[in-house]
Amino acid sequence: MIVYVERSPSHPALSAPIWAVSDGRAGNARQAEALAVALAGGDAIESIVLSPRAPWKWMAPRALPGSHAAFGAEFATRLASPPALVVGCGRQAALATRLLRARGSRVVQVLDPRIDPRHWDLVVVPEHDTLRGDNVVVTRGGLHPVDDAWLARARTAFDAFSSLPGPRTALLLGGGSRHVPFDVAEFDRLADQLDAVLARDGGSVLATTSRRSSDALRDRLKQRYGHAPHVTWRGADDGDNPYPGLLAWADRIVCSPDSVNMVSEACATRAPVFVFEPDRVQGAPRRFLDALLSSGRIRVMDDALASFDAEPLRESARVAAEIKQRLTLPL
Repeated sequence: MIVYVERSPSHPALSAPIWAVSDGRAGNARQAEALAVALAGGDAIESIVLSPRAPWKWMAPRALPGSHAAFGAEFATRLASPPALVVGCGRQAALATRLLRARGSRVVQVLDPRIDPRHWDLVVVPEHDTLRGDNVVVTRGGLHPVDDAWLARARTAFDAFSSLPGPRTALLLGGGSRHVPFDVAEFDRLADQLDAVLARDGGSVLATTSRRSSDALRDRLKQRYGHAPHVTWRGADDGDNPYPGLLAWADRIVCSPDSVNMVSEACATRAPVFVFEPDRVQGAPRRFLDALLSSGRIRVMDDALASFDAEPLRESARVAAEIKQRLTLPL
């Protein structure tokens, strides 16, 4: 599937629209598109969702004989006219960017491809991953589009949230992963803490789930906060996801501990961010959370949720500038 994302021109364009390539999973697509937009400097990008075929989808990003057919006839045809620059995110995209590089594109791969990074011009990884090298760019978290302009548009689009009683607590819920469990039992502990704060401070809860959230967690969210003055979003049946409005109107943000991307986007705002039980997280995500705790950008969720000054964590523009310099692209 090919989707065009237009931006009003404001900077010199590259010779063709930048491709943002992913498997369509929200976290991968969002990072690829955010970096492509930052690199485009106001010009058009083209977002391409891959449809991997067996056996290549199992082996990506390793190249097998006939890999040009890994993503179907349309993608194979488009390999004949590659763009000047491609950004990919995720394992499937790493194979696609390898194929495009072989045909002349400059390629940037986001996230560790798990094979030698020399197959790409640049590889972008968060600092909690261990990959390092001459062509590796390191970030402090996930890439995303959240900046002041993005938040301003979201405040306008969701201006009804301004009437909700403050303090407004944005509640961002994910789900269990191999690094940490998070389901109904954990959510109930989180909600008990949050309810103690609401009993003391008043205010409202603006809550959203993610694709990782279980049905049981979604049902429990509705039981606890599915009434005025709160806002809850559990899926498409609840209408459009108000996630941008939650970030834009939050006086404080509470996150479950399972998603680097979710915490990264929360930290791109100027709101204090609190993470529920980060000490239970294992592996690379724990290193990410520990770094943010050490820097003071996040705090462990407690019964106070006391406000603190917060500097936004925004890496997309910085990483784009470094990529342009290292690949000698138009600034």
